[in-house]
Amino acid sequence: MTSGDEGLDTVSSDATPHAVALAYLQALSGSDPALVVALVTADFVNEHHAELGSGCVGRDEYERRLPGFFQMFAGRNYEVIETTVGQSDQPTQATEVVVRYRFSADVDGTGIDIPGVMWISVTGGLVSRRLDCWDSLTFLRQTGAAPVET
Repeated sequence: MTSGDEGLDTVSSDATPHAVALAYLQALSGSDPALVVALVTADFVNEHHAELGSGCVGRDEYERRLPGFFQMFAGRNYEVIETTVGQSDQPTQATEVVVRYRFSADVDGTGIDIPGVMWISVTGGLVSRRLDCWDSLTFLRQTGAAPVET
């Protein structure tokens, strides 16, 4: 996964859940929030298990928040380390794609590099939910907001 919007493929309606999840992460690594928003459902759930994360419900609210996220984390990149796709017996249920990643970005002139895991639910070719887990203390330490353990 590389930074930037160049080469970002439009996801076709028959794309696999794995392809949709990777396109979503690529769009989050890019510079255009509209590309991210185009990949989520109207009732999208953005959930965080990190103490510093801020979740929301609905595409419109997510769209309102994305520019701030893009601005706070300049040059952000999700490097995909590993993916696993869960299979559902019910075609109407979401398929879960689990992505282990490293998130790098520039925050107020300080580079960060944080490991994380994201569960991405794909329904009807769009992301219907993302559950993001990353270490808030690592973020605080890397940005100098918390003391480094000695």
